[in-house]
Amino acid sequence: MKRMMMAAFLALAPVAGWAEGIVHKIAVHVDDGDPRVLHMALNNVQNMASYYKSQGDTVQVEVVAYGPGLVMFLDGKSPVSDRISTMSLELEGLTFSACGNTLRKMSEKAGHDVALMDEAVVVPSGVVRLVELQEQGYAYVRP
Repeated sequence: MKRMMMAAFLALAPVAGWAEGIVHKIAVHVDDGDPRVLHMALNNVQNMASYYKSQGDTVQVEVVAYGPGLVMFLDGKSPVSDRISTMSLELEGLTFSACGNTLRKMSEKAGHDVALMDEAVVVPSGVVRLVELQEQGYAYVRP
């Protein structure tokens, strides 16, 4: 039992090994298209990155959007496109993942391919991606 508890703790603990200190792995869940929520998600990312940098640590953050939250990555329609472009250049270890299921359904409804911002990478399923990240020891944040 003690070994199982220690193994569970180690799986959830931040990863050591970068020269700066500890690497904190964080998955940010976005499924709401409200601009306030989108800005809050990006504020969370910036605040975490700033805090951990001040501690000598680094972060790996993956923002995963699906459903109505996919508006976050829509080319020409995202209310946070400027922030995403800037943050992707400023923050190492920041990834933006777009749900392929949602994108396919949006494209079918529109009758044409819906374009995403260059910063977004399509994953097969946003929900599955969040599960995978948590299985890899990522902390889960939902603004």
